[in-house]
Amino acid sequence: MIIKGRVHKFGDNINTDDIIAAKYLVYTQEAELGKHCMENIAADFPARVKKGDIVVAGKNFGCGSSREHAPRALKGCGISAVVASSFAGIFFRNAINIGLPFLELEEVFKIQDSDSLEIDLSSGIIKNISQNSTYRTQPFPDFLKEIITEGGLINWAISKKRSEKRQPERLGKRRKKNV
Repeated sequence: MIIKGRVHKFGDNINTDDIIAAKYLVYTQEAELGKHCMENIAADFPARVKKGDIVVAGKNFGCGSSREHAPRALKGCGISAVVASSFAGIFFRNAINIGLPFLELEEVFKIQDSDSLEIDLSSGIIKNISQNSTYRTQPFPDFLKEIITEGGLINWAISKKRSEKRQPERLGKRRKKNV
């Protein structure tokens, strides 16, 4: 699972209000949220992002409230992954829920705005094409790659359910129908 994109660099403690202002929480569609992503700290951010780009940030990315709107806004404006030195726990969980890949990397300070990255989620290798350098992080576990591939936790669960229905019953085991 390879992700390639241009870097949009941010600092430490980017909170959910920075990612998507509270006044836009009336929207639920990713594309609409994406139009307003990061506007409080980088008004031209949605206009600069090209589909597939990558956010790189410092410590505690996604801190603040528990809103799922923040990773939805990032995904909605075209961001394909977030690399940070650390994430707030709730952002971590919400990113999984909506299928936005995220990687923790201590060396984010070496990555510059507009660098071109290639991320291999399977190996945990991040190549900085612009600087001809390589960084290692934890590979994405298989179950998280499945969730990302399906577009989020709900889509993954639906896919699993459909898959179970298509599989023939195992020998000697029959399911009881609810009466």
